[in-house]
Amino acid sequence: MKLRPLADRVIVKRVESETKTASGIYIPDNAAEKPDQGEVLAVGPGKTNDKGETKALTVKVGDRVLFGKYSGQTVKVDGDELLVMKEDDLFAVVESK
Repeated sequence: MKLRPLADRVIVKRVESETKTASGIYIPDNAAEKPDQGEVLAVGPGKTNDKGETKALTVKVGDRVLFGKYSGQTVKVDGDELLVMKEDDLFAVVESK
């Protein structure tokens, strides 16, 4: 199955969080928090304003983004857990050096 987001929505797959702290302590799965980073898998065409013009989204497929721990709607597609959320729910794009 393939998802195509509508309007200003994006589809994000959570990036797995670290299971070990900086000091070397391992965190068990049941104590770990939900990761708040993900990779954008698909983006919608953008939001249409009152004049009928479509404003394109600022994120693109492949971007690594930050979002709230409880943002978006969770959906399962082909065994993968994905998030569907509006672009407004994203906090930032993580850029590599």
